Amino acid sequence: MLASTLSIAAGGAIGAVLRHLSNIGAAALFGSAFPYGTLFVNVAGSFAMGILIGLFAHLWQAPQDVKLFLTTGLLGGFTTFSAFSLDAITLFERGEILSAGFYIMASVCLALIAVFAGLSLIRWSIPL
Repeated sequence: MLASTLSIAAGGAIGAVLRHLSNIGAAALFGSAFPYGTLFVNVAGSFAMGILIGLFAHLWQAPQDVKLFLTTGLLGGFTTFSAFSLDAITLFERGEILSAGFYIMASVCLALIAVFAGLSLIRWSIPL
């Protein structure tokens, strides 16, 4: 348990730094009017998750701590969107099309609503 937790923590730290550097690089290249850095890490992280899960399933019997380091840690720190994407594809591949659609719509809509609600709560509670 401790080794797994440390693996996740180490991967998460690296992933978070890589996300930050990606955001800085994207802002320098393209400006900050659109979240290019976030879009990049979400797409790249999802792509990497697909590759890793495919490798783990078919080619590489990696130890559990390595899997946790790379997926939950590194990619989780880089972007949680990769985990969302994997969950949606898993539902789809199981033939649970309606559940996959609901999950996608609910995740996106509820996340946006939650961000708005959190921002609103702070804006209405604290004089800015």
